[in-house]
Amino acid sequence: MAIVEVSGYDDFVKAVEQNKGKTIFAYFTGSKGADGVSWCPDCVTAEPIVRAELHKLPEGSVFIYCQTGARPEWKNLQNKFRTELKVTGVPTLMKYGTPQKLVEDELLKPELVQMLFSED
Repeated sequence: MAIVEVSGYDDFVKAVEQNKGKTIFAYFTGSKGADGVSWCPDCVTAEPIVRAELHKLPEGSVFIYCQTGARPEWKNLQNKFRTELKVTGVPTLMKYGTPQKLVEDELLKPELVQMLFSED
């Protein structure tokens, strides 16, 4: 299992391209400030829960940790994460290329995160 950390839509698309053919799990979170803390309180709460379940990822899969930008950037409805990837809220964890995803407070439940990582 590989973990790739990116920031912004273009870097996310590049990371997906570089991992074509692999199972990709993407985690979208509000960007962190200089203090290392995201502007998104749900993201701050969900991140340790998601990271604690990474050992459940399928063999050979890729986990892309993607910061979506500062709050005003995220709130813009023309944001490419919203328009291209249909990410409606942060945090969001998705199995890329499938309809499977967990959004916001669903990510506070470790059993849901485990299920997403382990379902075929």
